Amino acid sequence: MPERTIKIEIKRQSGPDAEAHWDKFELPYRPGMNVISSMMEIAANPVTADGKATTPIAYDSNCLEEICGSCAMLINGKAKMACSALVDNLEQPIRLEPLSKFPVIRDLAVDRSVLFENLKRVKAWVPVDGSYDLGPGPRIFPQSQEESYPLSNCISCTICMEVCPQFNESTGFVGAATIAQVKLFNENPTGKVLKQDRLRALMGDGGIADCAYAQNCVNACPKQLPLTRAISDVSRDVIVQGIKDFFTH
Repeated sequence: MPERTIKIEIKRQSGPDAEAHWDKFELPYRPGMNVISSMMEIAANPVTADGKATTPIAYDSNCLEEICGSCAMLINGKAKMACSALVDNLEQPIRLEPLSKFPVIRDLAVDRSVLFENLKRVKAWVPVDGSYDLGPGPRIFPQSQEESYPLSNCISCTICMEVCPQFNESTGFVGAATIAQVKLFNENPTGKVLKQDRLRALMGDGGIADCAYAQNCVNACPKQLPLTRAISDVSRDVIVQGIKDFFTH
């Protein structure tokens, strides 16, 4: 009986300006394999299906348990986490491509720094740094904690941005992940001191008005964040802040 194998096709690119091509690989099957373990097999023996030696695949990964968010890629045309994409659940040949909305660094590794620039734009942090002890912060009620906790599970994988039709170079839309963090920090008793700054950062080009509410983000999010609710709530807050600014300035 012939040994069972898995077939993988990977879109490769040696650098940002290099021409893309496809490499095909065939690996021995083992129960429980995921996409990351498959690429580890290739790294151990980087030989294509037709017997040509090549280089190991460049890709991002760290935790291997859907926590760090770094191994997001297109798997059979859909944005997924490679660490939780089991080979047994995927149609073969398994086609792996880099995320399409971000600059390619090499092979499956892309530059997702736009997300972190957007998070800086909306001041997605709790301002507690200082030269002296600020003392204990205000108490947070359990009900508020339970409502905010899901949004704190964002792993910055950028899948919501990849699947969003509004996230592109022409719109400059910040994306669902950034908007969700605005809601998270605006509800924090200490973080909400920057609430007005965050809401104003979402006004104008690339802000929340560019969201067309396609809801692709909430369907694709690997952590099942309540993204559409967060977008609705923040949109309301932005409108209210805009009205206040109009009458006070």
